[in-house]
Amino acid sequence: MRRVSHRPERVAEAIRQTVAAFLTGNVRDPRVGFVTVTAVEVSADLAHARVRVSVMGTDAEKAKSLEGLTSAARFLRAQLAKELPLRVTPELRFDLDRGLDHAQQIDRVLRNLKDGAG
Repeated sequence: MRRVSHRPERVAEAIRQTVAAFLTGNVRDPRVGFVTVTAVEVSADLAHARVRVSVMGTDAEKAKSLEGLTSAARFLRAQLAKELPLRVTPELRFDLDRGLDHAQQIDRVLRNLKDGAG
């Protein structure tokens, strides 16, 4: 019977912390606005990592921030290689986390229903 490995989860958390720290202090790309790393999912072989980010602003600003993050992905991967003791540093892919937008939309709908019913 195979033991379940928690290594991808630990690596994902280490990547989340490292990328978040980098984005708060070292990013120089003007396209990258106010970005929060919400989650990281790492493939079982640790070759790929999907970094979910929440971005404040309009849809156009969000798209620009994602563009900036995508262009910085190779540099960030090199930074991860220096900081994390991994044999293979995962390739980074950035995705917009729409969870907060979705929650705000649900909240608005519920408030409208409450106001209409009251």
